Amino acid sequence: MTYPHSTDGLPRRTVLAGGVALAATTVATTAHAQETKSMYGLIGQMIAAPGKRDDVIAILAQSTGGMPGNLSYILAKDATNPDALWITEVWADKDSHAASLKLPAVQAAIAKARPIIAGFGHRFETMPVGGVGLG
Repeated sequence: MTYPHSTDGLPRRTVLAGGVALAATTVATTAHAQETKSMYGLIGQMIAAPGKRDDVIAILAQSTGGMPGNLSYILAKDATNPDALWITEVWADKDSHAASLKLPAVQAAIAKARPIIAGFGHRFETMPVGGVGLG
């Protein structure tokens, strides 16, 4: 039996409903994938013990290789505070950052630097969307 306004023997209403359902599924899946795969960023200020900023930077710089999911790790001296530094990180996702904190090299760097870290200043979590080196 054929229906008026059919496509290959299927009622037009059935074809449209199927198309709408497929489109909705695709949009939902894409939105979920983008939500779960968002890049994760951190910008944090660290305060070294007086006169120890360069030592902290050297320790942190040694631990940055081989961190899966790390897209950018920048250490910068604060321009106005001689004991402060800024750490700017971009990760493939938040889980990659969390996993990095469990790496033996990172744990060793934290333990080594802890005695010469006086404290922490500002800390911001971000959702990077692109830029040089980030695609």
